[in-house]
Amino acid sequence: MNLRTPILLAVLLAAGAASAETAAPSYDAFDQPPHNYWQRPLKDRFSLLKDAFESGKLPMDRTSERTFVTSLLRLLAIPASSQMWVFSTTSLQLSLISPRNPRALYFTDDVYLGYIPGGRIEIVSLDPELGGIYYIFDIPRGAQPIHVERATRCMNCHAGEDTGHVPGIDLKSVVPGPRGGSLNAFRQEQTGHQIPLEQRFGGWHVTGAGDFTNHWGNLIGNSTPQGLVKIPVSPGTAFDMGKYPATTSDLLPLLLMEHQAGFVNRAVGATYRARTHLATDAGRLTPAHAQELDEQADALVRYTLFADEAKLPPGGVEGDATFKADFLRSRRAVGGAALKDFDLRTRLFKHRCSYMIYSPVFAGLPPAMKQRVYARLGEALSVTKPDAKFAYLAADEKQSIRAILKGTLKDLPSAW
Repeated sequence: MNLRTPILLAVLLAAGAASAETAAPSYDAFDQPPHNYWQRPLKDRFSLLKDAFESGKLPMDRTSERTFVTSLLRLLAIPASSQMWVFSTTSLQLSLISPRNPRALYFTDDVYLGYIPGGRIEIVSLDPELGGIYYIFDIPRGAQPIHVERATRCMNCHAGEDTGHVPGIDLKSVVPGPRGGSLNAFRQEQTGHQIPLEQRFGGWHVTGAGDFTNHWGNLIGNSTPQGLVKIPVSPGTAFDMGKYPATTSDLLPLLLMEHQAGFVNRAVGATYRARTHLATDAGRLTPAHAQELDEQADALVRYTLFADEAKLPPGGVEGDATFKADFLRSRRAVGGAALKDFDLRTRLFKHRCSYMIYSPVFAGLPPAMKQRVYARLGEALSVTKPDAKFAYLAADEKQSIRAILKGTLKDLPSAW
């Protein structure tokens, strides 16, 4: 394999907007030096506890599939309230997935878990240097030992066009057909909060949306000579909710999952690009590579500060109360304010700077990239020298964000 596999990182700043890159960059494939995806020691949270988990040192409730999944969520500190049901056949276990047996997904900022009744457990755990690490294993029956397999087939989608060819988070929005398969697909090769809501949730159940129906959730399609006919599929009518740890597939977790996926894919792509250029240039970046990293930092900062965020439905979003409480439990506050504080009227957050800035994939940015991000972030949040690109942020919001970041991040530049 050519060690210089050309890869275009899909960084979409807005619908119809130009890419942040002035030209398609080349950086090493994830499984080649200097990345060495399959050989590099793992530092993600699930990998670090994998041996203890397999050995039985971590007690799990094996009474039923549901109780096992619930205890696994508890072990990984993933709230069951983050549950989302997807019934499109967009998974390795597609033969088990249908509106009668949806796949459930759960997440926190660094670990994602998938569960299908009668199927296997899927884990995506985010490594600070490598991005997504993918695992799959059987739900144990009785005293059966647990054997966790590092999945390779996941890379077909999770390191493909949709993630920028780096190990990331892949989300699909499709119109499922009545017998499986997809009749249409939306927002291909895109992830992130900029995607209009009317293109989202195809193949997913959505609860808690109220009067907001201008999306593709809770529907399957049927092709007719007159065109595509939409067929409603209400959550819980075709399957037993009691098989799952929760009874919701709330709109708010769906919105946050989309935001996180967009952040992860951009941050991991920035890491792979910077690492490639630093290795190629022996640590002394060429002017062309330095400019490319500057442009990438600008794109990542714009995403972090919610530039081009799609508007919420008229009237805003309520959000499941249990999920909101679980989500806010990990907020990092300064003077009472935190990046996780919700707005939910016209936008997701009161202080528009992503809480994913605390995540492993941001912490793992190479210093040459992180320094650029922090410098650009400081410029974007300047009140004395405002940047027209960030005019959507009012002065008081910029000041609040700066105060929160200075109080919660330990590696900000001293002059910041």
